[in-house]
Amino acid sequence: MNQLKASLIILLLLLVKPSFSQNLIDYRLNDIIKYMMENQKNMVLQGMTFNNTFRYLKYTDRAQKQTLFFFLSADSVCRSVRLVCDKDLKETKINELNSRYKKVGENLWEDEKNGKKFSIDLKEEDWTFNISINIKPSR
Repeated sequence: MNQLKASLIILLLLLVKPSFSQNLIDYRLNDIIKYMMENQKNMVLQGMTFNNTFRYLKYTDRAQKQTLFFFLSADSVCRSVRLVCDKDLKETKINELNSRYKKVGENLWEDEKNGKKFSIDLKEEDWTFNISINIKPSR
């Protein structure tokens, strides 16, 4: 019986655990904000930057271990996503990427949605790592 309880608790935690590698490319500004409020309650909108060079939304988690950027086009449609994480989250994020996307190389995954292909890559930095989701150029 204790094993059943433990299994149910683990299953519940896996279902409740937020996922930050969601591909929201092609979402409009208001759709991103709505999605984040409904599905990523641990992430807080830190700001919106709209200038001649950049247009993006910036979210951070309450523990300040993850920062999520949604880069937008001039008409406020998401064109790329970048998640910057503390190094101690790397194994968890790689497991999440492996379960969500097709692994195609070292620190490289692919996704396909609505007939478009996306590349997801993980890059190491000194104190952090980042995961970027971008539209793959058509050939």
